[in-house]
Amino acid sequence: MTTTIRPSGPETATPGGGRSRGYDVCVNGRVVGGLTLSADGGAGPRSGGISGLAVDRRDRGRGRGIIAVLAAEEVLRSWGCTRAEARVPAGLGEEAGLGLARTLGYTLRSTHMRKALPDQPPPLPEGSTGRPLRADEYGSWLAAETQGYLGELVAHGLSFEEAGAKAYADHAELLPQGLDTPDTVLSLLESGDAGPVGSIWVHTRFRELPDGTPLAWVFDIVVDEAQRGRGHGRALMLLAERECLARGVGQLGLNVFADNRTAQRLYASLGYTPFLHVLHKAL
Repeated sequence: MTTTIRPSGPETATPGGGRSRGYDVCVNGRVVGGLTLSADGGAGPRSGGISGLAVDRRDRGRGRGIIAVLAAEEVLRSWGCTRAEARVPAGLGEEAGLGLARTLGYTLRSTHMRKALPDQPPPLPEGSTGRPLRADEYGSWLAAETQGYLGELVAHGLSFEEAGAKAYADHAELLPQGLDTPDTVLSLLESGDAGPVGSIWVHTRFRELPDGTPLAWVFDIVVDEAQRGRGHGRALMLLAERECLARGVGQLGLNVFADNRTAQRLYASLGYTPFLHVLHKAL
């Protein structure tokens, strides 16, 4: 029997010049499942995504999923993608999905976590206060943020040139108006006489959950190197939660890299739980 994928609907343009399309997984023309493909737009290397892979129960265990992913990779190559991401939801079927991705050479890159925030803003630790980033501080903050992001991208497989192009493009898209970008919080944490000890960058209405609830997103959290190990990372996350609640948003999400065990433990201790695993592979 021959397993193939075929478009299940028209292609959709996504923000920033990307594209997305749904596909049926077929066996001899019979639909047995589906998946969704997407590709980034903009400058820099193009990354493609494979998500929503599902195969009917009676057709599982016969290699249908493996062949469907391999066929999906060929489509992504034809779209000009040099990397593929497999997105596996946490929960039921998680281990099977992760196992399939690893069999095909994908490596866990990061996990998305989220939390339903409490009704009342959490207090900050004694001596800690938050304040907005000032206009005269924005330039140096952006330079340091871009450099840190570039380093993370290089550490996770991109060349320096690819990482530089992506870092520039992503910041231009996410902060088009700098400090005045709508739904954006850029705040500093101050602690006692030490002054600023870290920063947080949050988009308070980054996307909507399936039920229409807005989900805020932590784009970056940084504790100054000399101030690490003193609980400031936890305080910054509490500050982020306070900022979201002040704007009427009760769900906060974030991305944590697979090799950052310290951050994983921090977020788990604050009540954040995984909802999506992101694996990647060079095409």
